[in-house]
Amino acid sequence: MPAPSSTYIHESSYIDANVKIGEGTKIWHFSHILGDVTIGKNCTLGQNVMIGPSVKIGDNCKIQNNVSIYKGITIEDGVFCGPSCVFTNVNNPRAEIERKEEFLDTTVRRGATIGANATIVCGHELGEYSFIAAGAVVTKNVKPFALMAGVPAKQIGWMSKAGSKLEKNLVCPIDNTEYEENLDGYLVIKVNFTEVPI
Repeated sequence: MPAPSSTYIHESSYIDANVKIGEGTKIWHFSHILGDVTIGKNCTLGQNVMIGPSVKIGDNCKIQNNVSIYKGITIEDGVFCGPSCVFTNVNNPRAEIERKEEFLDTTVRRGATIGANATIVCGHELGEYSFIAAGAVVTKNVKPFALMAGVPAKQIGWMSKAGSKLEKNLVCPIDNTEYEENLDGYLVIKVNFTEVPI
C-alpha cells in the first residue's frame, strides 16, 4: 500500500508488502518494516529500526535508533522508545530450538516512556504514562504512571502525564495537575468537585 504523500521514508530503508503508514510519519536510514505492519500518524522511526511482522504502532510515537519491535508487541499512541531499548518475545531462547509458538505478547500503553538501553522482558504490560529509566530491566507488569528503575526494575516513584517526577504532594510541577493514590495502590488524576449552591 503506497504511503501518504506527507510521509517521509529514507531511500536506504525497506518497506515490505501490506504495510500501512499514517500521514506525517518519518522513517529514517537503514530501517526495515516487515509485512502486515500498521504504523500510525505523525510517528518518527530513527536509524536502524526494525518493526514486525504484524506489529501495530499507534499515532505520535517516537522509536529511536537501534530498536527492534517484534511480533507480539503492541505500541499504543504517544509511546517513546529510547535509543537501543530492547524487547524480547520468548523467555527461554535456544538457537537450535524453534520456539515461535511460545512467543509472549507485550503491550506498551498510551504515553509510556522507555529509556535508552532498557530491556522489556516479554509477556508484560507497561501501564499508561509509565516511565522506564535508562538501563532498567522490566520483568513484571508496570502500573500506570509508575517510575521504574534498576535491575530488575522496581518502582521508585510516580511520574506525571507531563513527564515530571512527582514529589510527596503528588502535584505535577510542569502543569499543576493533582494526583492521588487510590485504595488499590494506583495513581489517578485527582478530581476536584466544586460545591454548587442549592
